[in-house]
Amino acid sequence: MTTKKTAVSIGLLAAALSAAAVAQQGPVPKGVPHLDHVVVIMMENHGYNQILHNPNAPFTNAYARTANLATNYYAVAHPSLTNYLEVAGGSNFGVLDDNPPDWHNNSCLPNIVTGTPNLESTSTPICPIRRTGTDAATPAIDFYNETQGPPGTINIDGKASYVANPNTVGMTIADQLAAAGKTWKSYQESLPVVGANKIDYSDGFFTNLTDFSKLNPQLNPPLSQSDIVQLYAAKHNPFVYFASGQTPASLANVVGFDGADGLYADLQSGKVPTYSFIAPNQCNDQHGRGNSTAFCNFDPNDNGTQAGLNPALIYQGDKTVEKLVSAVHNSPIWQRGHTAIVLLWDENDYSLSPIVNKVMTVVDTNYGFHAVQSGNFYTHFSLLKSMESGLGLGCLNHACDADTAVMSDLFGSPR
Repeated sequence: MTTKKTAVSIGLLAAALSAAAVAQQGPVPKGVPHLDHVVVIMMENHGYNQILHNPNAPFTNAYARTANLATNYYAVAHPSLTNYLEVAGGSNFGVLDDNPPDWHNNSCLPNIVTGTPNLESTSTPICPIRRTGTDAATPAIDFYNETQGPPGTINIDGKASYVANPNTVGMTIADQLAAAGKTWKSYQESLPVVGANKIDYSDGFFTNLTDFSKLNPQLNPPLSQSDIVQLYAAKHNPFVYFASGQTPASLANVVGFDGADGLYADLQSGKVPTYSFIAPNQCNDQHGRGNSTAFCNFDPNDNGTQAGLNPALIYQGDKTVEKLVSAVHNSPIWQRGHTAIVLLWDENDYSLSPIVNKVMTVVDTNYGFHAVQSGNFYTHFSLLKSMESGLGLGCLNHACDADTAVMSDLFGSPR
């Protein structure tokens, strides 16, 4: 049992760490008008040219023409989780794999503290991210993580790179919002009814914690975790990788799409948080699963072209985007104040050299200009910096870099 004295000590330590983290933040970036709501919709694993002009993604392409399109926007590194962390916190935090969180283990040392990255070759769960330290460098071409030797996997555009940041702060935009008295939610499709705590994956009912031996009668062979179609995946929910995101208060902000506190109910009522992070499940975000239906199968050929794609997976994702965008447009938040929708893909999963890590990113606002196409060089760090600008938050980590541009032309100006 935790004693009162120990609890007080832990509280003082947490306060000290929080104060140190706040002190590491940079100034509030300029260039984006005040935003009342930001809605981020994160899609999966397809490059810019695989979605642009794809006949199986008619809504997405029409949306890109009528809203504002970034034509020179790049994911940073690989794999998926790395990019989710970069969107949420401006750093990879030393995490270069998709491993699940090491839930509630505050005795381990985070990668930014040890200075040793978690790589794809390891199965080590991710120690809850906290404190300040050094993240992993992002080389222009990766020869050691997703691939070994040439031709290598392209990070960003194959030219730009990031050195390791020794002043990386283990926090996200959610921590900033909470500190500023503002609200946030992570909306995760197919989240089980028990919530996100200790859940690495789920099909909405069964999870990595399910004891199949308690199901009667037993099949032969019996059901097991390998039979679960991993629709919800913690690797697409970046906030649960942080010590602050594993607290009861933060976990209460991770909800599903349905139900009284879910995405669609919030949009319909207009009780939407300042920052909404929306992750469709892995059949609806164009990621795919190998043990689901033919419509959700992985792309048959990872050659980086449209010809190598599963057309049904692209179409399913497109219809999901249409449903989500329509729900936001029909919400009371679209009729008042300043709201921005950001639709983007996490990475180009097929960026083996010479294919670059370029992804489609669409910014839609209920104010300002539309049908803008920007050829300015942007990355996930630019997106974080732009959202922090509009929400009045200080920049975090690589979002503070002088060469990280604010996406002013896409977020527009208020009327």
